[in-house]
Amino acid sequence: MANPTVRVLTLLELLQTHRHMSGRELAERLDIDRRTLRRYIQALEELGIPVTTERGRHGGYRLMPGFKLPPLMLTSEEALAVSLGLLAIRGLGIAETAPAQETARAKLERVMSAKLKRQAHALSESARLELPSARAPGDERLLILFATATQARQRVRLDYCDDREQHTRRVLNPYGLVFRGGRWYVSGWCHLRRDLRSFRLDRIAEATLLEASFERPVDFDPAEHLHRSIASLPRASAVSVRLHTDLAHAVEELGHNIGVFTPDGSEVMLHAHTDSLAWFARQLARQPFDFEILDPPGLRDALSEQATRLQRLAERK
Repeated sequence: MANPTVRVLTLLELLQTHRHMSGRELAERLDIDRRTLRRYIQALEELGIPVTTERGRHGGYRLMPGFKLPPLMLTSEEALAVSLGLLAIRGLGIAETAPAQETARAKLERVMSAKLKRQAHALSESARLELPSARAPGDERLLILFATATQARQRVRLDYCDDREQHTRRVLNPYGLVFRGGRWYVSGWCHLRRDLRSFRLDRIAEATLLEASFERPVDFDPAEHLHRSIASLPRASAVSVRLHTDLAHAVEELGHNIGVFTPDGSEVMLHAHTDSLAWFARQLARQPFDFEILDPPGLRDALSEQATRLQRLAERK
């Protein structure tokens, strides 16, 4: 918090939040000395924000009773964060947020300074975020319902239609939401299957909050669970490859989506499932590190075909 402007705004937030704070408390919170604190108090007063000073053993600072703060004050960094957040909303697949995005931006600009307003306009008109496009329409109602249920540790009853068009009614302890590959998912404990499961929100026909509550595992990571669930989906061929590299490099080059990575000494084991050995061979062929195909033998044949093709192209005149 080295920026003096940030410290002044933090001081204002502290005075707004607490009815009364001593000079020592404020100085410790802001990591400054008492002389600098008095200078920041003066800066607030120069902005028209009345701060009363109470001397004595129990003295301190407080905002003048009845004073109403402006509805919103943003630093340059906060305005940047909000503007980028509004840009990111475009790719989340929630149609209902499109008009809300514009009205939110309009409200923010009404309380921004001229400088911050210019910065917000510049980002809106010139910046584009290359996020995954939404592949399925999102439902704002379901998104809010599951977010609320996750926070409140409240069970949900849902009607679900899977990829085989089979309809089931489930009771779920929702542990978290994930936006992945252009779709929204909710992960948690499914009482029907008595196991952890992930559900696509666009396949949920109806959902209802229940009175029953639950305890969420402290170490549960919904994104990691979803990744492992998708990587372990049954496909035509199971693949095992030993990668002669470290875990970080393997994930960076191949991406999380290809399968499950397990450290094995100084190397990494990759376990995956694929419907196309030719596609998997192409992913391996472009890697900068060596590897050893353990299974299936057909993957070695597919890799040989890739090598033959590349050799033919290299010799073409």
